[in-house]
Amino acid sequence: MPDTISAIVSPLRSLEVLSQHEVNRLRDTSKAGLHDLLRRCSLAVLSSGSMTDDSLVLMETYHDFDIEVIQQDRGIRLKVTNAPAEAFVDGKMIRGIREHLSSVLRDIVYVYNEIQRHSRFDLTTGEGTSNAVFHILRKAGTLKPGRDPGLVVCWGGHSITREEYEYTKDVGYHLGLRELDICTGCGPGAMKGPMKGANLAHAKQRVADGRYLGISEPGIIAAEAPNPLVNELVVMPDIEKRLEAFVRVGHGIVVFPGGVGTAEEILYLLGILLHPDNHDMAMPVIFTGPENSSEYFERIDEFLVYTLGESVRSKYRIIVDDPIEVARTMRKGIDAVTEFRRTHQDAFHYNWRLTIARDFQDTFEPTHEAMASLALHRNQPVHELAANLRRAFSGIVSGNVKEQGLRAIEAHGPFQLHAEPELMHRLDDLLSSFVDQGRMKLPGQEYVPCYRLA
Repeated sequence: MPDTISAIVSPLRSLEVLSQHEVNRLRDTSKAGLHDLLRRCSLAVLSSGSMTDDSLVLMETYHDFDIEVIQQDRGIRLKVTNAPAEAFVDGKMIRGIREHLSSVLRDIVYVYNEIQRHSRFDLTTGEGTSNAVFHILRKAGTLKPGRDPGLVVCWGGHSITREEYEYTKDVGYHLGLRELDICTGCGPGAMKGPMKGANLAHAKQRVADGRYLGISEPGIIAAEAPNPLVNELVVMPDIEKRLEAFVRVGHGIVVFPGGVGTAEEILYLLGILLHPDNHDMAMPVIFTGPENSSEYFERIDEFLVYTLGESVRSKYRIIVDDPIEVARTMRKGIDAVTEFRRTHQDAFHYNWRLTIARDFQDTFEPTHEAMASLALHRNQPVHELAANLRRAFSGIVSGNVKEQGLRAIEAHGPFQLHAEPELMHRLDDLLSSFVDQGRMKLPGQEYVPCYRLA
């Protein structure tokens, strides 16, 4: 049995000043059916640094962990019972973990009450969804209207080689030297490396307010806890709003080697940029990695060209084994974004101008039936095919690491995907290459496919 500690802590940054009405709504999470979700995500935050991406294993290891919101006249406190001992130093919770725990409470409980159940947000429309994403980010203090564009979104896998990880640090370092900030999915691997590199560069450049923004969602955060460098954490309600948050707040995107989750992010981004309304959108996108990961991007590039057409290559640039060139290209690209936003009088802190079709906003529940019925054929507009491929990869991610997906696979066996023959062959090759390259699980863990291509 692992060492545990029980304690009562005050929230930091997010929820120090609350009205009595807000406290009452936060206090009893069980009435809203949120207690189990809060418990799972809180445990993941408190277990930051553990080498597992299996949320079921984590919950079984700390099966007697619990968290409770306690009401006081001056606000709330959090009572944690049998929490992982590594979250504490000499009996006191580490400050960064305390901040992350507060962010989890804010976004899961507060947002549930004030955003998802509020009549002013119509989440069945594109405008209402984008407005809700804006309000969640604003409540978290993520939107910085006084700053020039400079936030680089970095995507990539949590299961990468040591050489790939060192490369992500090098890229982050050179981005940081150019005083650019970093936003990632906040977990380990390619989500941590760029922040670590930028942190050192910011120190050299005496950047006192460097930003290391992590954007997650409940199903992911339970498997990929925030890394310690994250100084701003936002937990969006679902994967679709998480992805929209990335592209609305980011000014440029760097994609490192990854697995199915990274492929999902690529398809989401390119599906949006291929929409006719976004043909002139300024958004620098770079795929990059060390020399030995060039095959990964060759496979991705081939798959994208086959499924989405040759023109898709105009939306990204592949730079292999050259961190300085990546940083220089991104700096120039973000300067162009600044000029574009000024010309079109668009906000620097939130990209309202970007058109995101409903296919990319509707919440996809990866059930066996939903996965089997996905339209995976090329007889449809490319941005619609990208949306369906994104859903397929999202379902595989769910079956790999999310509790709901893991339980569905355990109960009913692998998901089945149906596609036209050549597309199926290409999809099979791409997914098989991810498995062969060890990109589906953390090093040392056996991967059992959660999907079957029918």
